[in-house]
Amino acid sequence: MTPFDKKLAQLKNDLVTQGERVLELTLRAVECYFELDQDKATGVLQGDSAIDQVDIEIERASIPLLAMGETDEHQIRSVLTIVKINNELERIADCAVNIAEVVLDYGELTERVPATFRVMANSVIGMLRDANQSLANLNTHLARQVLGFDDTVDRFKREIVLKAQEKVASGEFSAAFAFRLHSVTKALERIADHCTNICEQVIYLETGQIVRHLPAGWTSPTLPDLKK
Repeated sequence: MTPFDKKLAQLKNDLVTQGERVLELTLRAVECYFELDQDKATGVLQGDSAIDQVDIEIERASIPLLAMGETDEHQIRSVLTIVKINNELERIADCAVNIAEVVLDYGELTERVPATFRVMANSVIGMLRDANQSLANLNTHLARQVLGFDDTVDRFKREIVLKAQEKVASGEFSAAFAFRLHSVTKALERIADHCTNICEQVIYLETGQIVRHLPAGWTSPTLPDLKK
């Protein structure tokens, strides 16, 4: 194994560990919202500091690899993919913090969380878990399965927002509760988007092909048109 290979393997291990750390933070963020647990919400904010630090360390460790003169296309893509996925994970952690901040800002409200929201939250956590797994094993099949859930999450969000508007109009939901629900739902939708970005990178790394999200759904992986 060359020095480049050793450094790349360590960097990938660090990234996979970061993914596990971000998953745990996101789980705690969702739990603190369901439980209205302000102590747990505070813990989410504190946990984000470690993720930010590792994010910087991974980025700094990636730069010297690009200067080692490696010419293999897959190895170069590996470094670039690590940098991009590292950024996506940091943004997912930011979304988890946003959820925790909602709990801290709005305190306890009496309305019950809609059942659809719980399904959406579980789906997003599943997407993040599978995105991490697809990265750890470079599993493009699993990565494409994650992409397939993105439109479902979007539908959940639209349904939740519409129902919340109706319940505010009927007096079943307070404006404060509806605003909090919308903020958390938006954060979950963004997490799902970051998960699909991670999976796009896994597919590109292993195949050199790209997928695109069109109104009709995800395209099949194709080679990029370098003439454009």
